[in-house]
Amino acid sequence: MSKTKVGNYRWTICSLVFFATTINYLDRAVISLLKSDLEVEFNWTESDYSNLVVAFQISYAVGMLGVGRFIDKIGTKMGYALSLIFWSLAAIGHALVKSTFGFFVARAALGITEAGNFPAAIKTTAEWFPKRERALATGIFNSGTNIGAIIAPLTVPFIAAEWGWKWAFILTGAAGFIWLFFWFIMYEIPSRHKRLSKAEFEYIHSDTDEVSNQEADTEPKVPWLRLLGYRQAWVFIMGKFLTDPVWWFYLFWLPAFLNAEYHLTGTATALPVAFAYTVASFGSIFGGWLPLKFIKMGWSVPKARKTSMLIYAFCVLPVVFAQYFGSYNMWWAVIIIGMAASAHQAWSANLFTTTSDMFPKKAVGSITGIGGMVGALGGVIFSKSAGMLFDHYKALGQLEVGYYIMFFICGGAYLLAWVIMHLLAPKMEMVKL
Repeated sequence: MSKTKVGNYRWTICSLVFFATTINYLDRAVISLLKSDLEVEFNWTESDYSNLVVAFQISYAVGMLGVGRFIDKIGTKMGYALSLIFWSLAAIGHALVKSTFGFFVARAALGITEAGNFPAAIKTTAEWFPKRERALATGIFNSGTNIGAIIAPLTVPFIAAEWGWKWAFILTGAAGFIWLFFWFIMYEIPSRHKRLSKAEFEYIHSDTDEVSNQEADTEPKVPWLRLLGYRQAWVFIMGKFLTDPVWWFYLFWLPAFLNAEYHLTGTATALPVAFAYTVASFGSIFGGWLPLKFIKMGWSVPKARKTSMLIYAFCVLPVVFAQYFGSYNMWWAVIIIGMAASAHQAWSANLFTTTSDMFPKKAVGSITGIGGMVGALGGVIFSKSAGMLFDHYKALGQLEVGYYIMFFICGGAYLLAWVIMHLLAPKMEMVKL
């Protein structure tokens, strides 16, 4: 059955998830672009800033602990909407704080509420797409992380320069309420959606023997301890633990790196940061396209997925040399970091899709939540270590050494993750619950 005959409403749903993910990353990236201004106003050290990053990540991990189960229980429509309402309010709340402790509270509130995005997004993809299209759909909506990170440097420094840093938090946080209007009008699960044709509904379920969405919603949920007993769950968990921290590092420290190495502050960081994430956005979409190409060539889904992820893991390696080549020209560093971020997004699109490759829909939200929680905890370790490392070498007048070490770790994380994931589930068999 060709796509032209079955309809394309599922891609409208994908676009909604894309915009929600864009807003999610726009809101979390604001503080990294205001770091130099807030350091002066609140007298922060590198460790103070890393502690704020950690506050976000710990609360994000705590949120992941329950949000996947929550979304599995109440459904995608309300689960996604409530998450976005609360994280938008938390983002705006940053403008009300008057102390470093207040920022800890605001970052924690943002982290715990933003945790709902990816479990809801992955569950939506599992509901609305056949397996062979899920990596592409995931790559498209996951590119919203890059678009949010692109919009942030092109808006936040200029808003702060014109109206002050508080308005940067207020205006970006308010964007989520616009999305809610379209979500409530356009979204429903396929089995209840009036705009979905019978042909497209059948196409969505054409490569799965799972029950319909409506039936899946009424089935009892699987206990976490039971899910953790499957090696397939640890494939996703270990993949997130080892590679999520790298993306967190790029998101929260790229402007700081440009300041430390090239003395860029404020609006001067807009172009290089936006460029790096523009490059990354292509990787997210290509990451979903490549396994689909392999599948159309006759490859099995597991082979296509794992081969693609191995290619992306090798594409990250050049980031080890970003600082070295950046010593000749800043743009070499920006380009190499952008390429590494692009490879990460390609990797991430497929890593997310492994949950629906190996687990039925009723468990996807929970597995995504568990993996997201562990990934955030890995980010906590990474961020705290980075802050202490940078303070140590900054005191010695050798801050660049700290960045050399961190980029070396970033480069090797993906190959290590791929090997562990392959050993845990060589054939990526579907779990029967």
